[in-house]
Amino acid sequence: MELKEIQNLIKFVAKSGASEVSLEMGEIKITIKTSHDEAASAAAVVQQPVAVAAPAAVVAPVAPPAAVPTEAPAAPKTAADDNHNTVKSPIIGTFYRRPSPDKPNFVEVGDRVNEGDTLCVIEAMKLFNEIEAETSGTIVKILVDDSSPVEFDQPLFVIDPA
Repeated sequence: MELKEIQNLIKFVAKSGASEVSLEMGEIKITIKTSHDEAASAAAVVQQPVAVAAPAAVVAPVAPPAAVPTEAPAAPKTAADDNHNTVKSPIIGTFYRRPSPDKPNFVEVGDRVNEGDTLCVIEAMKLFNEIEAETSGTIVKILVDDSSPVEFDQPLFVIDPA
């Protein structure tokens, strides 16, 4: 299991509200414990071979998920950014800008959308979930490439409600 996968698992457990999760995959056993205090959420990860004579590998407690740098730092906000709405992914999956390969994209930068209009679909476990605009406005930015994996709460679109 890769470090990135472990970090994503920690984020998922922290956001789910579970206080403890144990996962065993082959020779790897992982236990994640989180506190109920949202301000001081902490997780511990332990990887160890099962029934192997080698010493156990221990990963030190990991910083709260919010402190794990997974993306480049965002550009400083301007006054114009404060007026924009960001549409975020409600699930983990694969982002698609069009309903099928032979169809046009749902939206393009500059398009006017109304509340409830479909912006994209996210495939999760062979199910295609339509992501709809939460507010009416103009598409300012599309933050994800077509057919890219997305994480829970990852920004997808920026909409100017003006």
